[in-house]
Amino acid sequence: MHTANIKVMGLGNLLWADEGFGVRAAELVYARYAWPNSVEVIDGGTQGLLLLPYVEAASHLILLDAIDFGLEPGTLRVFDNDAVPAYLTAKKMSLHQTGFSEVLGLASLQGRMPAQLKLIGVQPAVLEDYGGSLSAPVRGRLEEAVALAVATLKDWGVPLTPRTDGDTLNDASLSLSAYENGRPSAEMACRIGDARVLEGQG
Repeated sequence: MHTANIKVMGLGNLLWADEGFGVRAAELVYARYAWPNSVEVIDGGTQGLLLLPYVEAASHLILLDAIDFGLEPGTLRVFDNDAVPAYLTAKKMSLHQTGFSEVLGLASLQGRMPAQLKLIGVQPAVLEDYGGSLSAPVRGRLEEAVALAVATLKDWGVPLTPRTDGDTLNDASLSLSAYENGRPSAEMACRIGDARVLEGQG
């Protein structure tokens, strides 16, 4: 598989509780193994169309995300290739943010979809908690999501070499523990955001 261009992409927003699931899962995937040059682990955040070049360049793509399936909170769902539905991330943070479904649609229209595509998604429990971390039901599925992603990479022929350099996907200040420990109290910081801004964003 030396010609493969494999992307593992975590989607979402760390600032809105369970919306950060995809990024947190990608951080763990990155931290546990020293991936070869053919594999790139990406914090896709909420960058929308800016992610199109990454998708079009990928021969194989794994997506990690929080998705509102309308199921029990913490439910994990996996879709492969043509079964990957047209979906939006669980919460758009602004009216101009492009959902990732549009990115996939554009890649498909241009005939540049990855040959292999896997979506690993979790049903969020809490979204309206600005500055919040993952809820218990969603946090409880992190390890399963990471295991699924790693198993898929192994199936695609990627060697699994434990990481020993301590490198992280994001800056240490954004780590889950630092993020949670640095959160101010509810009295000092708004938990739900400004209703004048959030109105109509669901």
